[in-house]
Amino acid sequence: MSISSTSTRRTVREQPPIWKRYLLHLYNLPWTWRITIAYLSVMLFLPVLAMLAKASSEPPARFWEIATSPIALATYEVTFVTSLSAGLINGVFGTLIAWVFVRYDFPLKRLLDATIDLPFALPTAVAGLTLTTVYSENGWIGSLLAPLGIKVSFTRLGVGIAMIFISLPFIVRTVQPVLMEMEKEIEEAAWSLGASQLQTFLKVLLPPLFPSILTGIALGFSRAVGEYGSTVIIASNTPFNDLIAPVLIFQRLEQYDYSGATVIGMVLLIISLVMLLGINLIQAWGRKYDAR
Repeated sequence: MSISSTSTRRTVREQPPIWKRYLLHLYNLPWTWRITIAYLSVMLFLPVLAMLAKASSEPPARFWEIATSPIALATYEVTFVTSLSAGLINGVFGTLIAWVFVRYDFPLKRLLDATIDLPFALPTAVAGLTLTTVYSENGWIGSLLAPLGIKVSFTRLGVGIAMIFISLPFIVRTVQPVLMEMEKEIEEAAWSLGASQLQTFLKVLLPPLFPSILTGIALGFSRAVGEYGSTVIIASNTPFNDLIAPVLIFQRLEQYDYSGATVIGMVLLIISLVMLLGINLIQAWGRKYDAR
């Protein structure tokens, strides 16, 4: 017993430390894995850790005071509620646009299809300036809404319009490939069995489209949450009205309040991750439901 226990202790002592075993494991990984880990570490993990370290430099009481200040809470509400609303609106109309592009042929179809990607290529400041001009009280669309008492530019509604504009391509481009793979014979079979067009859409077409729609909404939502260039121009940036969190972060940076800006950015990151995780869980549940 004593010899066996002594050999066991020697074996335990001779094992290298955990960090050395981890580095050895990384060294033995294929080069594709090593490049992937290195790239993600430099471009994603290290910046997030740096922001976390900067935010944690504040005492807990001070961190909570900055994160839950009245102006910060107001910007969270404007940012996330407006971004989610923009994502849901695009979830409906983006799916409709993708349906038209896939199922119908019409003049200038390719041109319109390419125009959907315009928010990707257009500088956000130019998009904000364009939307502000079009939706102002003297603009093409704003002049039509002004007699109805609807003001868009320099209001929270304008922030929502900007978020809808920059997040629309995410919905269309995630739903479009799925629609292209779906055979039209499935719809015709449902119609031959007596199903109406609404029943065919809800029970035959929507279930396979639902995960891709959620993916597009999640991508559009995350894009809208971080939008700055277009919203800062079309909004009045008034606290407790239409001030969003990215603009508040920039204002704190202008005031050399780096800790305050980092704390708000950290809260923004945490809330976004939680909401995206929830959407991914819904997607996973939808795929399991479809598999049944």
